[in-house]
Amino acid sequence: MREKLAAVGLDEKEQRFYLAALELGSAPVTLVAMRAGVTRTNGYDLLNRLERRGLLAQVHGEEGIRQVIPTDPNILIKEWEQTRSMLDDLVPELRSMFNSTPRKPRIRFHEGEEGIQRALWSTLDCQSKHLYGILSMHELLEIPGPTWMDGYIAERIERGIQLDVVRSYSRETEPIWPAARSELRELRLAPSELDLGMTAYISDDTVVYISSKNENYALTIESRELASLQKSLFQSLWKLSKRYK
Repeated sequence: MREKLAAVGLDEKEQRFYLAALELGSAPVTLVAMRAGVTRTNGYDLLNRLERRGLLAQVHGEEGIRQVIPTDPNILIKEWEQTRSMLDDLVPELRSMFNSTPRKPRIRFHEGEEGIQRALWSTLDCQSKHLYGILSMHELLEIPGPTWMDGYIAERIERGIQLDVVRSYSRETEPIWPAARSELRELRLAPSELDLGMTAYISDDTVVYISSKNENYALTIESRELASLQKSLFQSLWKLSKRYK
């Protein structure tokens, strides 16, 4: 629990004081400070800091003794929702500035299953809300596997991201992930002579390549020119491919 409280911005003394207040319920500042192992002076300071976060409140009880009253911890979720709402407005503006700045291509190598998962998940940050994919089904069902991919697909749908995908007959393993409007997925199968043995996702100015389990890596390349080229190649392959029935 301490690590999680630290993650939401509470330092060690704030954690101890907050947890002591929750355990005691309504109690004098002196008693909460004693339970938390801090001085009375520090207790008043911690109370004021936690009150500003909305986690605690204070009232003057009998004989003017200041009482600490915990508030509903659900305030942490509301605080996160407010922050997320602000970031939803801010990040697109920052990205527009970032994308308009001339820069050299950036290449990131991701090793192992966790690296592949991070690279795939990053494709969900696409601003255009449109992904172009070449999927090697046999390889994806090995790493990162069907359970992880189901979570990825659910998140893609939740974010409203359309996927146009081409797969090859030689890499099909089972009839899953068909074309479906409800899942924002359009599917075509490449000509039978083409063996698409790697997965690639193209979005915005980024291309992500996913290897097989044998080589076990992902590669992310942020390059406007490469992404434009890969989109053109994808569109050519798309026109040659057949709709999945």
